[in-house]
Amino acid sequence: MKIGIIGAGNIGGNLTRRLTALGHQVYVANSRGPHTLKALAEETGATPVTVEEAPRGAEIVVVTIPLKAVPDLPSGLFDEAADGVAVIDTGNYYPRQRDGRIAAIEDEGLTESRWTERHIGHPVIKAFNGTYAQDILDRPLPAGDPGRIALPVAGDDEAAKRKVRDLIDELGFDTVDAGGIDDSWRQQPDTPVYGLRGGVEAVTKALAEASPERKPEFSG
Repeated sequence: MKIGIIGAGNIGGNLTRRLTALGHQVYVANSRGPHTLKALAEETGATPVTVEEAPRGAEIVVVTIPLKAVPDLPSGLFDEAADGVAVIDTGNYYPRQRDGRIAAIEDEGLTESRWTERHIGHPVIKAFNGTYAQDILDRPLPAGDPGRIALPVAGDDEAAKRKVRDLIDELGFDTVDAGGIDDSWRQQPDTPVYGLRGGVEAVTKALAEASPERKPEFSG
């Protein structure tokens, strides 16, 4: 499968490592240009490209950049992606540590991923936002293993969600359907499921126990 990854930080870099190892054709980009990704490309066999090039022909695109950088993405970014492309959003809102106050999230009550959708002009599937990057390398297990970690996955497009859940299963993790994008607050920072290394039952329970109220330290 052709997969584009926009963002080569901890999550993007380790997804590049695992997905290339699984035989996928990975095109990886960051804000600084392909020349800065030479080492990752040599390590993994991924193809370093510009941000504009990463989605071209891709069946899945992972957007894994700071939330404050989302408005800087080029318009029409997914125009040349494959039909039915699934766009994975791994983003989190950290107003005090990184992103500054985003009024649409704070005042209108938009989830982070709904806000991201508005900016990129394409539906997203929320996944990997509460995953420890090192776990992507160190904790995959075969299907059916009792110690397998489950990840929450939210999104409105059921076909795209299924594509993402199948990819996560291939990576060695179970998934739990966390509802639509307007429900994705249940997996935002400081919720019970955020950073949880649990199986399907534990993740399902944690999602149900989430509160939509943000603590002051997670508000701008």
